[in-house]
Amino acid sequence: MDAKGLDGIPLFSSLSKNERKQVARWADTIDVTAGTELAREGSFAHEFFVISEGTAEVRHDGEVVNELGPGDFFGEIGLLETERRTASVVATSPLTAIVMFQREFRELERQHAEVADRLRAAIRARLSE
Repeated sequence: MDAKGLDGIPLFSSLSKNERKQVARWADTIDVTAGTELAREGSFAHEFFVISEGTAEVRHDGEVVNELGPGDFFGEIGLLETERRTASVVATSPLTAIVMFQREFRELERQHAEVADRLRAAIRARLSE
């Protein structure tokens, strides 16, 4: 993916231009239509997502528990804590997302402590809800 796709995304705002280029090499961009299920509650987690355009809803036990938009991310709990998805995420509009698979996500966490800290804080907040 092009590193410019990471500009303006709060999760990556503390990274330098060269660091964002490195992260861009680890990531892909996907485009999906409204109604696409990006994560299924209970399934094994293999990817991490950051929404760059569009909206999605988070569903737990079939109930909507959160709405996501540009800059929001999901999938980190399954990759770092539980191995399985704790909720389903469904696009509610056409959506573009940055996707990082587990191996690259672990490398991001290892090389960029400030991003890892933000992810861990999000995990703590989400698991306490």
